[in-house]
Amino acid sequence: MPEDAPPRPAPESDQLRIAGMVPLSTVDWPGHLAASLFLQGCPLACPYCHNWEILDMRSPGQVAFSQLRQLLSQRRGLLDGVVFSGGEPLAQPAATSAMREVHELGFAVGLHTSGAFPQRLTVFLAQTDWVGYDIKALPEGYALAAGNKHAGERAWEGLEILIAVAAKRAGSERPLDYEVRHTTFPGAPKEEALAVARRLHELGVQSFALQQANLKTARPGGLDQVSAQQWNERVRETNEQIAALGFEQYNFRPAH
Repeated sequence: MPEDAPPRPAPESDQLRIAGMVPLSTVDWPGHLAASLFLQGCPLACPYCHNWEILDMRSPGQVAFSQLRQLLSQRRGLLDGVVFSGGEPLAQPAATSAMREVHELGFAVGLHTSGAFPQRLTVFLAQTDWVGYDIKALPEGYALAAGNKHAGERAWEGLEILIAVAAKRAGSERPLDYEVRHTTFPGAPKEEALAVARRLHELGVQSFALQQANLKTARPGGLDQVSAQQWNERVRETNEQIAALGFEQYNFRPAH
């Protein structure tokens, strides 16, 4: 490059605000070994959120994207891919450039999203191989389950987009797999989880997971206090009811 040539602009991926990185995860992408990025910012305020300290959209990141580049250069053949989690990854448009770069380095891309920005979802899905999609409640239940009464319609709209894109890519060289997850928590209507699962089954969702909120890591003061025995019995009953619906793939993830 000539000495008087202007410096190259930094990649857009360097603008990504990353709150944390896990170099190796066996749980964030079922069946895969992945590095996980936790991106700063989320428009929701779920009472059971275990990442509540990184929700502020204005906070800077703590991990430079260059650290992921370095990690991937050392983990070729050892990692299957990178999961973009949060927070809410769709809150940061720069994440699509970061995903593209991960693909160019030879790794697959996973995405955890609550569908809070459905207008951006199609762009993100173009760079994604697998999605863990969070449905917090029925549309009318998002004020309680996510602290945002308007988020329900957006989340279910995003789910329809995901289902359509996955169907379009089925049988292609790069199919899009996904799992829909729902987290049940103390204070939610008793039949909420079952009602959500039924609606998802009617929509043709094949892979579903029921997750039990972890009372130990939830936002301070966010959850009703219940006895462990009472809570576990209720969740166990719900698990049995959902298992009977007949999803092609169903997972129950108890709190630890």
